[in-house]
Formats: sequence, C-alpha cells, structure tokens
Amino acid sequence: MSQIVYEYKITVSQSAIDTNMHVNNVVYVQWMQDAATAHSDSLGFTTEFYDKIGGTWVARSHYIEYLKPAFLGDELIVQTWISSAKRSSSNREYAFFRKSDKALLARAKTVWIYLNKSGKPSRIPDELLEKYIPDESYEPKLS
Repeated sequence: MSQIVYEYKITVSQSAIDTNMHVNNVVYVQWMQDAATAHSDSLGFTTEFYDKIGGTWVARSHYIEYLKPAFLGDELIVQTWISSAKRSSSNREYAFFRKSDKALLARAKTVWIYLNKSGKPSRIPDELLEKYIPDESYEPKLS
C-alpha cells in the first residue's frame, strides 16, 4: 500500500445502527470527517497547526456509493487519500472495508476547500502539499 494512504479503524457501535439494523447512511459522513482529521493529525496538521497558520478546511461536497451494509460490532478499516489537489481545493477519497471478509462496503469522495483566516478560498500551503501527495491512480484494497 502507498505511504500516502491512511488507514482509520472503526468498530461499529449501537449509536451507528438505524431501524434497518445496519449502519445509518449519514454515519458514513461523520466517519469520513473523522478519518480525514486523523490523517491530518498524523501528519502534524492539527487544529493548533491550522490556528497558527490561519487556515482551515471546509467541505464543499460529499459523494458516497454504498455497496454492502455494515452491522453492529463489525470492525471496519477506512482507507483515505488525496486523489487530486488544485490551487485551493483537494479531492479526498475513502474506501470502507469490513476487516473480517475484506468486503468493500462503500466508496466516497469529499471536495475540500482551503480557507484563510478571513474565510476566503486560499492557496493550499506548500508544506501541506509536500505531505498530502495526490495519487489519482490508487485502487483501494486490503492486504
């Protein structure tokens, strides 16, 4: 697996389950944000870092394709990576796998916009791009 792909682990809790007895669709969006934040933190780009440089990320759009359901107690692995970056935006992709059978449960993408302290789109700092190396060709898989 590429070093630029981050893996985030989740165990499905009761609070994620809906009336259909599987993970509720909106929970995936929260997990996407959690995985993106954990990836950022792992690279040293914490809330404190962004406060110091006067920047932040906001989501412009989310896309999710649900392939198979996840259930209470399932251990999931979320792979996330940056697939492309432009002047003030980046595309972050996600793949949700069930650990036990390596089934791909969902694929997702978020378009993130980098904002300066005045809340306007701003050029992504080079120090972020040096660690967030885009990989347009990565195909998600579990080892």
